Amino acid sequence: MGLLQDKVAVVTGAGSGIGRAITLRFAAEGATVVAADVSGKERDVAKEAAGQVEPFTCDVSDERSILSLMEHCRARYGRLEVLANNAGIAGGRARIHEMDMAEFDRVMAVNVRGSYLVLKHALPLLLEAPSGASVVNTASIGGFRATPGSSAYITSKGAQVMMTKVAALEYVKDGIRVNAVCPGTTQTAILDGSTPEMLEMLSARIPMGRLGGPDEVANLALFLASDQASYITGQCYVIDGGRSAG
Repeated sequence: MGLLQDKVAVVTGAGSGIGRAITLRFAAEGATVVAADVSGKERDVAKEAAGQVEPFTCDVSDERSILSLMEHCRARYGRLEVLANNAGIAGGRARIHEMDMAEFDRVMAVNVRGSYLVLKHALPLLLEAPSGASVVNTASIGGFRATPGSSAYITSKGAQVMMTKVAALEYVKDGIRVNAVCPGTTQTAILDGSTPEMLEMLSARIPMGRLGGPDEVANLALFLASDQASYITGQCYVIDGGRSAG
């Protein structure tokens, strides 16, 4: 029996990186996963999972798209026990006075408003789960540690940390646990195109001496989503190879 055996899960941002890893990990542990993404890559992920994953095109910056996703879950499965609220974007780099506000708004539309709306519209289904439910948000070490030049992203991740905490308190009596994974620098498509020198610099500032892997973040997400974490809610777990320890 897998840790999520026979549960229905939704993963947003499921087409690549951490979302892809979470989707495949949840499916391997027995969940039926609705893999939501705007890129089309969610279909490739579904092919890897041998029937355990259903792709669904969803843009979390569009409330109507999120509503369609949740309506689909209700119509097809009649329930939802696990939400991995993972979709997010990095945004451009600039100091605050030089930040293009259209870029700032784009990051907020996905990382803050999008993740909030996914949670908002998933909750009616999660509240109906007879044996409780679990939410795992993907925040970031950036919710606790500032990086100059990334104000839009850092601000959005700080918002996700507090969204996690307030949702945990609001729904704890309903049997819904809400936690977050907070990755440090992780080897995902965001780093595609980085020079070897840049990757070496990023690795050198991590005490473990390497970047994190999406599968490692997915392992933490699985634990928090599963009943093994039955006494954990409102927590934001940093997974960063020790970078924030000192």
